[in-house]
Amino acid sequence: MKKFVLILSLLSTVFLVAQQKRIVNVGILLDQQATELAPLLKELQVQIQTVVGEDALVRFPEKSLLINDYDTALAKAQYKTLLANETDIVLAFGIVNGLVLSQRTSYPKPTVLFGALNQDLHKIDISKRTSGIENFTYLVDSQSFLSDLKKFKELTNFKRVGIIMEKKIVDLLPITQLFASELEKLDAAYKLISYSRLQDIEDQLSDVDAVYLAGGFFLKREEVKSLATLFIDKKIPSFTINDLEYVRAGIMASNQSEDNLDQFFRRVAITIEQFIAGKSLAELPVYIDYNSRLTVNYTTAKAVGVPIKYSLINDTDFVGEEYDPNAEQTYTLQSVMDQVLTANLGLKATEKDVALSEQQVQTAKSNFLPSVSAAATGTYVDPRLAAISNGQSPEFSTAGNITLQQTVFSASAGANITVQEALKKAQTENYKTEVLNTVFNASNAYFNALILKANAQVRMRNLDLTKRNLQIATENFEAGEAGKSDVLRFRSELAQNTQAMIEAINQLEQGFVSLNQLLNNPIERAIDVEDAELDKGLYKDYNYQQLTELLDSPTTREPFIAFLIEEAKKNAPELKSLQFNLQATERNMRLSGSDRFLPTVALQGQYNHTFSRHGKGTTPLPGFSVLNSNYNVALNVSIPIFNRNQNTINLQTAKIQKEQIELNRANSELNIAANVRNGVLNLVNQVSNIELSKVSEQTAQEALELTQASYKEGAVTVIQLIDAQNNYINAQLAKANAVYNFLINALQLERNIGYFFLLHSPEENQNFTQRFKEYLLKK
Repeated sequence: MKKFVLILSLLSTVFLVAQQKRIVNVGILLDQQATELAPLLKELQVQIQTVVGEDALVRFPEKSLLINDYDTALAKAQYKTLLANETDIVLAFGIVNGLVLSQRTSYPKPTVLFGALNQDLHKIDISKRTSGIENFTYLVDSQSFLSDLKKFKELTNFKRVGIIMEKKIVDLLPITQLFASELEKLDAAYKLISYSRLQDIEDQLSDVDAVYLAGGFFLKREEVKSLATLFIDKKIPSFTINDLEYVRAGIMASNQSEDNLDQFFRRVAITIEQFIAGKSLAELPVYIDYNSRLTVNYTTAKAVGVPIKYSLINDTDFVGEEYDPNAEQTYTLQSVMDQVLTANLGLKATEKDVALSEQQVQTAKSNFLPSVSAAATGTYVDPRLAAISNGQSPEFSTAGNITLQQTVFSASAGANITVQEALKKAQTENYKTEVLNTVFNASNAYFNALILKANAQVRMRNLDLTKRNLQIATENFEAGEAGKSDVLRFRSELAQNTQAMIEAINQLEQGFVSLNQLLNNPIERAIDVEDAELDKGLYKDYNYQQLTELLDSPTTREPFIAFLIEEAKKNAPELKSLQFNLQATERNMRLSGSDRFLPTVALQGQYNHTFSRHGKGTTPLPGFSVLNSNYNVALNVSIPIFNRNQNTINLQTAKIQKEQIELNRANSELNIAANVRNGVLNLVNQVSNIELSKVSEQTAQEALELTQASYKEGAVTVIQLIDAQNNYINAQLAKANAVYNFLINALQLERNIGYFFLLHSPEENQNFTQRFKEYLLKK
């Protein structure tokens, strides 16, 4: 019974304490409301309630959230409203609220001014440790328009910058004098672009070469994207005073740090918690030393033509999409294959070899075509001889003849036609071989560019990670939790990672140069490559995933390999070329063997005519006549009997050539079988690598996060953190490249079997699959 009474007494005490918990109502003054602001306000409120904890019950009455819409008179009235109602603490945010509250001489209720005080607009002495004003404190950052414009000038070297601000703010503050003074220091001109709607901005961009978004805090994300797109379309570099969400939305750069907002909310919450704990606002610290850090949207910078200076990389973070907006063409694997078949110069040169071999065939056939020639002569004969020639050799005469020669039968000429036709077919197969090689080389260059692109992106992210780790090491050193050697080690890592990123970017450019060369593009053409994913686009349509299923099962793997070897031998242009060369050699063997004694039969005819006779000996003696025209026809038959043993030598040479071709064919068949089997085994490796690389990356990431957290607490050494980071970057590279390596090996296998699925119709590919099914049934 006594225990029961004691428990009731304790519960009563707890209930009374709970009833007596202090309630603190917080009123909030804003210049403007926006959809994007709501989650930030919620985050601030949660932060305050979390920090205050059990010390008090903090409330944010909806009626005490007041918005002045840039109206100073309304701002004054709203502050008086909060003074008159049940509000215990006033939080004021914005330029107008800052102006109104900073001009007051007294503050009847605790008032915290935060977030919108720019050094260039408000002459608050940030060197002061506290406000020194009863019931009033302020939290200001160390940023300014001038520091932003200096960094922007360093990035772009602008000559005339457009300063974008809301019209209501421009009308309210002495903006003109402020920017005139600051831009004069930078040896640049400016144009003030005030706006009430976004169209106002677009109408004023014609005479500026850069824009600085000095306002726009309450713009919706869609509006920021629209502005960013507008600037990109006009090739105008942009910079914003706002946070990194604007840069992620497409604005080119900001000098804000990623963690500034969290740091700011934390300070507001701590200020309220300290006040509730009994400390005077007049004695609380007012200055927040932000870590300003340049952040650049890499995609936007490339789109507007701003080169990233290597001297800035150490102090710059990068965001952006994984594509080149300036690319004249973004290639897929299909478009690479299509273009290389029509444009590659090496392939065109090899195609000319086929045309030349056709000419050789025509030359061989021309030996059976008639040869017709005409000749004319003018003759002067010694007059004494002419006089006694009885008119047969006049002193002056002109004559002509036409000669016809026709080969009727020739074993060597006939054999030459057969040989040249076989060699032409062999050359055609050589061209097909070159087609397969060129398509694979172009595909390999495409995937190599993707690998280099992924490598550059991973290197860029790793550089950002090193910068964050350097910051942790610096903070630990300043707090006395780590030695300076940690800081120096990360500075060394930063230099090495910066160089690695620069090399990765240049290697990517070299990859694009190689692809341009294969595609017969201008070497300097800006191109990009579309990412390749097995379960999307043409890779899904052509069912590359089916390869993994066939290779994963041991019951289908060996029959599949045997089928592929059979298909490869059937398709291989190398084997067909050797077969046609063998046919040519065998024909030469017959020519030097049994056909060596076949006769050569030729027909010849000639027609002669004398056009004129003059001088002595022109007139024949009486009873004789002179014939001015005549002809003759002859049939020539020749039989080779002994040709200096040349036929025997030629026969032995042809036999050796035949043996050589047969050896090459057998060796090629072995190579094809080995290449197909090795290609399949490589694919098996890559299939497992795709899944394992995902696990490896996830594990490495978790290990890095744990190691990083432990390093912050001083539980692990800098070496362990660097090892974890290096493991993570290697895992990222392995995962990024796994799919590309699988597809490269798949294409290598297709090259080995002489059949690229992407170059055939769905029906042809279905027939290929059907042949495999029929092959399995036979087995």
